[in-house]
Amino acid sequence: MTSDPLTKFRFLVTLDPGDAYLPAAQALLLPLVASGAFQEVTGLGAQLEVTSYAEGGRNDSVHQLPLRHTWSRIVLKRGVVRDPGLWAWYQAGLSDALGARRDGAVIVLGPDGVPAAAWAFHGGLAAKWSGPDLHAEQNAVAVESLEIAHEGLTKVLQDTVAATISQLSRGR
Repeated sequence: MTSDPLTKFRFLVTLDPGDAYLPAAQALLLPLVASGAFQEVTGLGAQLEVTSYAEGGRNDSVHQLPLRHTWSRIVLKRGVVRDPGLWAWYQAGLSDALGARRDGAVIVLGPDGVPAAAWAFHGGLAAKWSGPDLHAEQNAVAVESLEIAHEGLTKVLQDTVAATISQLSRGR
């Protein structure tokens, strides 16, 4: 394991969170089955809402009390393609009263093409789809975006993945 920082231009998005746990040989095949080639992923984040509480008679500080935890929406951007997969997911959420929930993962690849870091999201809903801005005077790729509202992120630790795979191969 190296301590070099990872580059931000080698990543995959998949709608199967188990892909973040694949052994190296299988992980190299992920680009063939990933949900789409995205040019940008933003929103991997969370926030703890905190309220200040001033205790009577205590003038040197204010207590900071946690209220609730929220997850940022994951925003995927890519060039418009003819594959209707993400649009179909968004439309399924419109017709289903409970929404079309999907789990997935954002996987950062190392220089060797093997997953080096990953975040799995849970209970994701295709909450917002935005079509491309079209301009006749510009020679640019038409870009669509999809926002995923989810119920939580899990950081997949690659050391844990390697240990789990090692235990499974030994029959434990």
